[in-house]
Amino acid sequence: MSENKQRCAIGIDFGGTFVKLARVNEHGVIGSRASFATTGLKGVQAWLDEVQRHIEMLLADVADHTEWVGIGVGVPGFVDYAKGYVYNLTNVPGWTGVALAEKLTERFGKTARVDNDVNAMAIGECTFGAGQAYQHAVFITLGTGVGGGLLLNNKLYRGASSMAGEIGHMSIDRNGIESPMGKGGVEQYIGNRQIVDYAQKQLAAGRKSTILDVAEGRLDHVSPKVIAHAAEEGDALACEVFDYVADCLATIMASVAYLLQPQAFIIGGGVAAAGSILFEPLRKHLAARLCSHFMDRLVIKRAELGNDAGVIGAATLTFLE
Repeated sequence: MSENKQRCAIGIDFGGTFVKLARVNEHGVIGSRASFATTGLKGVQAWLDEVQRHIEMLLADVADHTEWVGIGVGVPGFVDYAKGYVYNLTNVPGWTGVALAEKLTERFGKTARVDNDVNAMAIGECTFGAGQAYQHAVFITLGTGVGGGLLLNNKLYRGASSMAGEIGHMSIDRNGIESPMGKGGVEQYIGNRQIVDYAQKQLAAGRKSTILDVAEGRLDHVSPKVIAHAAEEGDALACEVFDYVADCLATIMASVAYLLQPQAFIIGGGVAAAGSILFEPLRKHLAARLCSHFMDRLVIKRAELGNDAGVIGAATLTFLE
């Protein structure tokens, strides 16, 4: 590559509902973006065909002095990162035992990297976002479930089989809610659906709250965003819901802090958009569970890249190798 050439990569954030793609340069800047619906695609080949069509569009206006070096993909499931192999995507039919990196390289003739989607987001945040200042950080995403990524000694830690960092399955109750991942996993309590269930049960029991006003009087319109809006206005039930979320989250964060002693927890995902409504009680509950030697050295901050963290992080996987 000429010294004057810049590098770009295609980052793909493979979600259960939508696939987002972007052309990203080596400074983490998005040049162009695209997306398509995951639902309705019949299998891996159809997905690859659709990816190819969108990549061609993303590269149509790439500058002469820019070299396309590869493709990175973040997927919502278990992955062997070294092999680029997808074991299973629970919410996407037909994606079991897929050598995805190999298929992408065969089709495009470029380096392809495949990782868990939260690992990709963590790489994005730690390279270009809220984690740039740290060598030891834990990334947590709060959405449909609870995901995690571990930056240790300035490198993403994937564990013996590329599956480390599954914070959402860490137990907060040894006799708690059962799932295929075990008992008492924290995402069984504070995933999006569980947060909404908490509020809806209280409302159905007759609790007075402005949550329903924000939801236009409809229980089925209640969402974490609606609850956060009500909490910002001082609604007691809404604040109680976020205090509960913060308490559950602090329980696992304290264990992770004692085990790894990170410099920072970086928290992203839709629920984190609540800002101080979440972060203030989170700091309070975490301080109650950690000794001062750990808590006083710990930074808790919101992720900065928002919905772009996945595509930026996925593209960054190709620059770091």
